[in-house]
Amino acid sequence: MQLPKLTLIPPKIQSGDLFPALELVMDSKAFSQAIAETKSQEKRKRVLPTYVIVALVIAMNLWSADSIIDVFKNLVAGLAAQWIPKGCRWRTPTGSSISGARQRVGSRVMTRLFEKMARPLATLQTPGAFLNGLRWMAIDGTLFDIPDTEPNARVFGYPGTRKGTHAAFPKARLVLLVELGTHLIIDALISPYKIGERVRARKLLRSVGEGMLLTWDRGLHSFKMVKAALEQKCHILGRIPANVKFEVVQELADGSYLSWIAPDHAVPRFARSQIKEKRRDQNPRPSH
Repeated sequence: MQLPKLTLIPPKIQSGDLFPALELVMDSKAFSQAIAETKSQEKRKRVLPTYVIVALVIAMNLWSADSIIDVFKNLVAGLAAQWIPKGCRWRTPTGSSISGARQRVGSRVMTRLFEKMARPLATLQTPGAFLNGLRWMAIDGTLFDIPDTEPNARVFGYPGTRKGTHAAFPKARLVLLVELGTHLIIDALISPYKIGERVRARKLLRSVGEGMLLTWDRGLHSFKMVKAALEQKCHILGRIPANVKFEVVQELADGSYLSWIAPDHAVPRFARSQIKEKRRDQNPRPSH
C-alpha cells in the first residue's frame, strides 16, 4: 500500500501562547529563590536585572534560530506581569550588553533553577508514561562537539584518534534521566569526555525512587548500577551485553527465571564450576 505524501510544517512558537504554558510548570517564586540562594542578584539597579537574564537564557533555547535581540523582543512581549513588574519600559539592548549581563549572572543560578524545577509531570492519562502502574523512566548518554577553544579543551578534552591525526573538536559527555511519555529531562550531568558514561549514570540514580521503572541500554549494565538502583527502591529493566551469562537458579512458569548477578570483575558461581571442570578434563589425574 502506498503511503500518502506527507508535508512537514515547521512549528512556530508565539510568545503569547508560550509563556502562559511555561507558567503552568514554572513557579515564579523559584526564580527569586534560585537567584537568592546562588547570590546572583545584581548589586545595583541595572537595565538588565538578573531575573530578566534568567528568563532570557530559557527563551534562547525556545527560539534558538533567532538572534539574541529578537529573542529578547519575544521575551518582553510574552512575559506575564508576575515575571516582569508592571510599568517597566524597555529599550532594546545591544548584543554586547546582553553578553555582559550573562557573564555577570553566571551559570550557578541556572543550575539551581533546574534542580528546583526538574521533576516528573506525567499523569496516568499521559500516553506511554506508565507501565503496569510504574512511572516509566530511562537513562542514557551521548557525546556532542563543543567549540574548539583552549578552556574547553582543557576541561573536556579531545577523543582519541589515529596516530598522526587530531580531533577537530573537544567533546562533552551528557548523561540524562528522562521521563518517558513526556520526554522531560528530570536530571542531567555534563562531564569531560574521559569520564565514563557508567560513572555519571550511577550518580543520576539520586533522582529515581519508589513507583518507578528505570530502563537502560546494555552499555550501562553493571553490578554497581543494579545495586545502586535497587537501593533507591525502583524497579529496573535493562539490556545486558552478549558476553554476560546468567546462571538459571529457578525457572518460572512464564518462561523467565531467577538468577544471581555477580559483582563487577568477579567470576560467577556457575562459571567457576565450568572452569574447574575444564581444568579437570585438560589435566586428568593419573590412575594408580
